[in-house]
Amino acid sequence: MSEINIAGMTDHTLLKPQASEKDIVALCHEAQEHKFATVCVNPSFVQTAAKLLFGTGIGVAAVVGFPLGATFTETKVSEVFMVKAHGGKEVDMVINIGWAKSGKWEAVERDIFRVVEAAHSCGLLIKVIIETCLLTEEEKKMVAEIVKRSGADYIKTSTGFAGGGATIEDVRNLKTWVGENVKVKASGGIRTKEFALQLIEAGAERLGTSAVLK
Repeated sequence: MSEINIAGMTDHTLLKPQASEKDIVALCHEAQEHKFATVCVNPSFVQTAAKLLFGTGIGVAAVVGFPLGATFTETKVSEVFMVKAHGGKEVDMVINIGWAKSGKWEAVERDIFRVVEAAHSCGLLIKVIIETCLLTEEEKKMVAEIVKRSGADYIKTSTGFAGGGATIEDVRNLKTWVGENVKVKASGGIRTKEFALQLIEAGAERLGTSAVLK
């Protein structure tokens, strides 16, 4: 796996609350230099990133319902449409983790389905973040099956804000559960090339990391 292959599979990510516009500009310049798949930013910086990356072939992804997933579904849907209006190409939504932990699977499914429907209705690719470090194996499998039924483009391991990140076992299991029609994005705690390659070998087709330059 070459450096270019890894770069082309990576979302160059900056989601820290203290990130400034200057930081986003630097992020976009780095993405152009290294030909990353996208930059992943908070929604309020989508327009800035989209202007800087226009015509480069590098997408702009934004997080939705981030990082807790506990906001109203209607708020997540509204964020999706705002990301589109500001020039974004992809959204990474967080499931309602509290509902999953409560066994409210119909509510979890409704939330995911509505946000996926909104994203696809306006031409956005969507990744569903399930926060693996907070779920049991059975809960992970339940959510993976819902994501598969929803028609989402990706299932994503982690926000990176909950104290845990991607693991090889989780990536391998998620890929088994979602099948061929849904891809896996590994994120959180990816800090070495060796680990990135292991995640790709396990089935990840996209990586999300703020440490990709290192």
